[in-house]
Amino acid sequence: MKDFHCCATCQHFKAEKKIEGMKYYCSRLGFETKTNYKFNCWSPNEKVKKLINDIGKDGTN
Repeated sequence: MKDFHCCATCQHFKAEKKIEGMKYYCSRLGFETKTNYKFNCWSPNEKVKKLINDIGKDGTN
């Protein structure tokens, strides 16, 4: 699971395209973040949950 744990894979991660470039933020905490940051409040999005479950089923990491 450590390979998936980052803001970009969290259900609260949001990205907005602005004139000055992309802005990434946490909708839960309300502050700007980066895709590779890691916090203890991480809640994986549905796509990542499925991927973690699929890896667990076939025994590969």
